[in-house]
Amino acid sequence: MNETLQHLLRHSSVRHFTNEPVSAQDRELILNAARQASTSCNLQVTSIIRVTDPDLRAKLAVCAGNQAHVIEAPEFWVFVADYHRNQILCPEADLGWAEQGLVGATDTAIMAQNAMVALESLGYGGCFIGGIRNGVKEASELLGLPKGVYLVMGLAFGRPATKPGLKPRLPASVTFMENRYQDPDSHELTAYDETMRDYYAKRESHAKDITFRESLKAYLLKERRPFIMDYLHQQGFFEK
Repeated sequence: MNETLQHLLRHSSVRHFTNEPVSAQDRELILNAARQASTSCNLQVTSIIRVTDPDLRAKLAVCAGNQAHVIEAPEFWVFVADYHRNQILCPEADLGWAEQGLVGATDTAIMAQNAMVALESLGYGGCFIGGIRNGVKEASELLGLPKGVYLVMGLAFGRPATKPGLKPRLPASVTFMENRYQDPDSHELTAYDETMRDYYAKRESHAKDITFRESLKAYLLKERRPFIMDYLHQQGFFEK
């Protein structure tokens, strides 16, 4: 097994960091790895905003549901889908289509994952901050995002103070299919429920007695961010 596979297979989200800064050399390596990510049709519709202002970090942490690691991590980057730059280059561009919105989200996620793999390969740890979309309009105003740009996620990273254990994933037997979609085997799902109950009960922090399907209720019984479509329309996306 090569080092890349080892890092990918050991991935877990890190939320507690030492005070050691990320060196300028390492930061440039992580950035260049992110910039080299695949991009649909070479549109390059992603930008990264590095947030170094402590007051701005604190305000963004509030937008993210008061996640302390947004403030405490040595580095906090925000990844945005960005068609504004291309519209400057191509003023006659016909924007606002749903496909363009999907491309923006996809490209941005790929770039962010490249950054995660790169930083972990250098001995750092990180956590994606999707929670910043809880206050997405406020965060966008704080970051000065123009129309044609929308916020996708944040990334907090640095040297891990602690390294969480691996969270069990759904078995490949229910997530990897051949030739056509297949419904998951109920016995496999029940077994995974018990695997997750055991994991949650034994983990070092936030231990709880809950199965995987029970944990889904907090996210799927109602829309968590019903304002997202209005926000995307405001920024010029998914209008067509």
